Amino acid sequence: MKTAALFVLLLLATLAPAAPAPDEYSINVHVTSSYFVGGGQGLDVVINSKKYQLSGFSGATRSASVLALGDYKAKLIKDEHQTAYDSYQEYEFLFPDKKTRKFLLSGQSE
Repeated sequence: MKTAALFVLLLLATLAPAAPAPDEYSINVHVTSSYFVGGGQGLDVVINSKKYQLSGFSGATRSASVLALGDYKAKLIKDEHQTAYDSYQEYEFLFPDKKTRKFLLSGQSE
């Protein structure tokens, strides 16, 4: 009986999603504009003093929600450069409630 209970506890522990490690989210992102566009969410952000546009899904229950302006922690989860002039980047934001959301780089400006 004890072996079966221990097995169930170990199985549940392996199936439970791991909480994101906050120290992995070392990029500071300042959201200056948030808007709903084309079925998703658009953000104007500043990362390392550079201006970017990010796009993703709102993740909220309402389809036209916008993210609050301010500072967020993020990590770069994809950074692909097939040529010297093209890049594909994907960021993952970590929110105070430990939920995460992914955003794709969709533009940059000076």
